[in-house]
Amino acid sequence: MPPATSCDCPHLDCVGEITKEELIQKSHGQCQDCKVGGPNLWACLEDGCAYVGCGESHTDHSTVHSQETRHNLTVNLTTLRVWCYACGKEVFLERKLGPHSPHANIKPLPSPQSTGQVRVKLLSTVLSQLVATFDSLGIKAVAESVGLTGLKNIGNTCYMNAALQALSNCPPLTQFFLECGGLVRTDKKPALCKSYQKLVSDLWHKNRPSYVVPTNLFQGIKAINPMFRGYSQQDSQEFLRCLMDQLHEELKEPLAEPYDQSNGISVDDSPEEDNHSQSDEFQSCESCGSSERADNEVQGGNVMMDDTNEAEMLIPEPDEIQANREWQKEKNMINDLYRSGVTGVMGGSTRTYCTGNHCSHVSLCPPSAVTTFSPPKNKRQKKYRSVISDVFDGTIVSSVQCLTCDRVSVTLENFQDISLPIPGKEDLAKLHSSTHQTSLVKAGSCGEAYAPQGWIAFVMEYIKRCASPRLWFWGPVVTLQDCLAAFFARDELKGDNMYSCEKCKKLRNGVKFCKMQSLPEILCIHLKRFRHELMFSTKISTHVSFPLEGLDLQPFLAKDSSAQTTNYDLLSIEFTHTGGHYIAYCRNDVNNLWYEFDDQSVTEVSESCVQNAEAYVLFYKKSNEDALKERRRVSGLFNMMEPSLLQFYVSRQWLNKFKTFAEPGPISNDDFLCLHGGVPPNKANLIDDLVVMLPQNVWDHLYSRYGGGPAVNHLYVCHTCQIEIEKLEKRRKSELDMFVRLNKAFQEEESPVVIYCISMQWFREWEGFVKGKDNDPPGPIDNSKITVNKNGHLTLKQGADSGQISEETWNFLHSIYGGGPLVTVRPSVGHQEAESSQSEEKIEVETRSV
Repeated sequence: MPPATSCDCPHLDCVGEITKEELIQKSHGQCQDCKVGGPNLWACLEDGCAYVGCGESHTDHSTVHSQETRHNLTVNLTTLRVWCYACGKEVFLERKLGPHSPHANIKPLPSPQSTGQVRVKLLSTVLSQLVATFDSLGIKAVAESVGLTGLKNIGNTCYMNAALQALSNCPPLTQFFLECGGLVRTDKKPALCKSYQKLVSDLWHKNRPSYVVPTNLFQGIKAINPMFRGYSQQDSQEFLRCLMDQLHEELKEPLAEPYDQSNGISVDDSPEEDNHSQSDEFQSCESCGSSERADNEVQGGNVMMDDTNEAEMLIPEPDEIQANREWQKEKNMINDLYRSGVTGVMGGSTRTYCTGNHCSHVSLCPPSAVTTFSPPKNKRQKKYRSVISDVFDGTIVSSVQCLTCDRVSVTLENFQDISLPIPGKEDLAKLHSSTHQTSLVKAGSCGEAYAPQGWIAFVMEYIKRCASPRLWFWGPVVTLQDCLAAFFARDELKGDNMYSCEKCKKLRNGVKFCKMQSLPEILCIHLKRFRHELMFSTKISTHVSFPLEGLDLQPFLAKDSSAQTTNYDLLSIEFTHTGGHYIAYCRNDVNNLWYEFDDQSVTEVSESCVQNAEAYVLFYKKSNEDALKERRRVSGLFNMMEPSLLQFYVSRQWLNKFKTFAEPGPISNDDFLCLHGGVPPNKANLIDDLVVMLPQNVWDHLYSRYGGGPAVNHLYVCHTCQIEIEKLEKRRKSELDMFVRLNKAFQEEESPVVIYCISMQWFREWEGFVKGKDNDPPGPIDNSKITVNKNGHLTLKQGADSGQISEETWNFLHSIYGGGPLVTVRPSVGHQEAESSQSEEKIEVETRSV
């Protein structure tokens, strides 16, 4: 079950006082009804009730006691996790910070609305501290197995069921959806992450049903990709890619950029780029008395105008005639501003808006009296991360060497799965031949997986593989290591596949090498079992042997890679029976036994049965004994904690990595902190889902071991971010209001002399910005894709994805964002007039949606 907050459970007021010593004493007792001993006895938490009963593994007297007495809350004496029978979910104990609390020096998080204080989850007793500890560190003491729930086939969906079961048995991903469920938020349709979270919760519920019907998730997949509509059999690996891509898209967050405290800019900013906030595209005229302080002043009951609100440059009179005059005057000012700005930029000066409180004109102010803001040059490409990229992303470095000049070009490529070829007999002979591996040794050549073994070792390996009578008949068995070696083997670029060398400026013979630069936490391997030739597809049924433990990727690692753990253990595989029916074999993370997931049926299987499967997709997880020892060490630190120790906040996402990853990496508290060290206003109300509190001794140990940070012992909403958000909202509103007014006037105009064209691709980016879907403004207007050069003149390309706007609208947008080129059409031309009408309708529809 995903964690629930106590504010969702109304029954916590019935909890009595209890100490750690009392719980330990009760855990050594027995059920008061059937006298069975532990583990997994349950103690009633009702005030004044000392009942202890057995759990589901026996006769479940704890549940009977709850039904008879209406005592809702009970605690597992082995795991110290609390369950509410009335709510049907797990809950956590918490309280508000009192005046006499030993943690009173921890500052609570203020509300962004400044209407009070947001409750910050604090561990009120030793019990609640241990509850959160066992939950976050995943100390397992549960005897019964979970995660053994089947999936109903809802019409040739075995390909989906097998993929979901294989993915569900990947602990880092599943534990995120179970324990960090509060972070699963999205406004993107069809909200597949919500459907997947619900499915994982059902599959791993302790009171699991015999099977689950994955209808919602299947409907979401069909909405994304038409391939999966209908009832025909589909490819399981294609389904996995579609699902993982959509989960990443819905859950992705921008990576925090390093922040330079000295000048308040991101370190990625180049010197020639604008270092000011992009929310201030115009200059403010300081000679008119407008200032930052004036934004908060009130005179005569009216708030003074903000110096960046273009939509309020002119306030029309109530009289309709006067309003029309003022509106025409404002449109003229926009055009004057645009023309003046173009001249000013070319002449070395800058265009300005003079928007003081009593100023209603546009002018070019002296340089000494203005604050300059330049239009953005380009929209920076942000980098994103999600739990999908954290778990499955790896990096491959590809090197291509020219065999004429020895020049080597290098590229980095991210991957979430690797599609491996299945080598034939001739390919195997080449892979194991040391002569083949060293025949083309040039500068920049990558290492060889089989270089150390010569022909004698190859022959011995061949004989060993063919020892079985079955293998003498069918030929040698291909290993997964062979498939990896074939994928990373040297590829000669010659003939029709020659390499275009930038140094030689010609097509040359070349050699391509691939190596792994960074290794994923979970390695997803797809074996290419289908060969497509002309109109036919054939299946490669060659048996590929794979290890259950100890898959070593060290031979395929780049020399400068920083990867420490290179060994992987198998988690799950997908394969097909005759007729294309998909089945999954998965190792249960609770009892380490293997199970067959065949739609609704779940049965235990042996390891030999798993190894004989004709694998199609395999999931491997990094294996690191040091990580297990480290978790036990941290668990021991909790037992030595003192109530008086200071508490520190740590990212819940990182703590989930610490629990499930072999290499969790540095502590990433920037998950809940902004560049200025506070909590962003949009995350203030979610803070309980973002952080976990740790005692100082545990924090000190983790910080010394993994680094990262920063250390946080109090939380506050960042005032700087709040101001920037308000500023950004004012800018969005002003741009949108002005565009709507200009576009409305354009639609009412009977016969415009000239119509301006704008790229709809850029317009949709701008729309996403003003609607708040994208925090970054679009880059300069890019009309290059909608134009074509005819006789030295740029004209609108036939069938281009373009919209039609007025001259005033073009001047307004161009004065803010710049760009081009300028493209116009004449309404007098019949074809262009029809195209203009269609594009105007596009803009009108977009405007209504805005």
